[in-house]
Parts: sequence; C-alpha cells; structure tokens
Amino acid sequence: MGFLSLILGLAGCDSEHIKELEEGVATEADVRARFGEPEKIWEARDMVSLPVPGALLEPGARTLEYNRQPAGNVNYMITIGPDGKMSALRQVLTPQNFDKVLPGMSMEQVRKLLGKPMKITPYALKRETHYDWRYLSPPNTAMIFTVVMDADYRVSRTLSADEESVNPKGR
Repeated sequence: MGFLSLILGLAGCDSEHIKELEEGVATEADVRARFGEPEKIWEARDMVSLPVPGALLEPGARTLEYNRQPAGNVNYMITIGPDGKMSALRQVLTPQNFDKVLPGMSMEQVRKLLGKPMKITPYALKRETHYDWRYLSPPNTAMIFTVVMDADYRVSRTLSADEESVNPKGR
C-alpha cells in the first residue's frame, strides 16, 4: 500500500508542478525548481535524427528528460527554447510515440524519444536485450512497452503487454 501511495503522490506532485508552468513564460530555472535536476539534457542537434516536433530542433533549444521509471508510468521531456523559456512539456510514454520506434533505430534514438527505461534485461543466448517502460493505456490499464534490441543495439521489434500478464501479483 505504501508503494501505491508513493506512486500516486508522485503523480499528484507532477500534475501540480505542470499546472504551475506555462509555455512561453516559464524559464529553465522555473522547471528545475519544480522538477529538480533532469535525468539527461539533449541539445537540439542531438534530436535531428528523430521524428519529433520542430521546437525541439530549433538551434539553441535543449530538452530536459525527467524520468519517472521504474515506479511511475510517465516520462517527461521538457523543451527549453533558445530564449530560455519552456516551449514544450510532453509526457512521452504514449502509443503515438511507441509507433515512432522503428526497426533499425539505435538505443540512443529510442532513449531520446521515450526517456530512460524502467528495466533492461539482457538475453545472452538470444543475443538480444529487452528495454521496458511502464505506461498507462487509457483509461487506466498498467502496461509494459518493450523494445527488443539485437546484438548491435538496434531495434529488431517492439511489443506491449498488460503489466499483470508480465508481472503477476501472485508471484
């Protein structure tokens, strides 16, 4: 029960912090005051090879990654424009973003789209590694999105499954 309270508390804090930030007004300092230090910072030139909104690619823009894995069901990418103002706040663990993960993509490209995974599982005999992200499928189904990487750390396939079938509570 304590774990569930922690998750709900994090979700509640995030939604309060999001309400306090206005695109075009909030600064990077405002974002950091509410979300803390980012997990990773991506420069605009790092995002060029991805199918992402144009604001992320604007010269001088930076995208701050705020990871809520492994306990949470969201990851945020917050873009700070060249003017130092927040230009976008996106929750990236969505079916629309999962559709952008294509065979042949590198792990770094996937990370830039989805943020840090909740779990990484190597399968040495199969010569592949599974990267998992926890997310919610509407209205409220806990799911796991898996990206299977080959020995060269390129996407070979993806899959989604409900979390209960992957991690049954009875075990």
